[in-house]
Amino acid sequence: MSTRSARERIELLQGTLDMLILRTLLPGPAHGHTIAKAIERSSDDVLQVEQGSLYPALHRLIKRGWITFDHGTSENNRRAKFYRLTPKGRKQLDVETSKWDKLARAIARVLKPA
Repeated sequence: MSTRSARERIELLQGTLDMLILRTLLPGPAHGHTIAKAIERSSDDVLQVEQGSLYPALHRLIKRGWITFDHGTSENNRRAKFYRLTPKGRKQLDVETSKWDKLARAIARVLKPA
């Protein structure tokens, strides 16, 4: 369990959350709770994904054809949707990652001019 306070957590922009979900699904299918926890763990609990943001993002990604889902049973024996990347989603992850890298470099140049 992390000791980070809610003040230290960073809210995600919509496009950023989409990219992080796609990246989280790269190794294989996962249900919503697992996706949220994986993003939190990977960010050392700095990024918190609320259900009110996660599920609209998942629906958006399905609508765009970047992910799909199958019904299954979670670790605690509950019915769950297991989301997975589509080939279109894998390509989009590359596009989004490239755009993010370009944006991060541009911001770094502004914050720390030569």
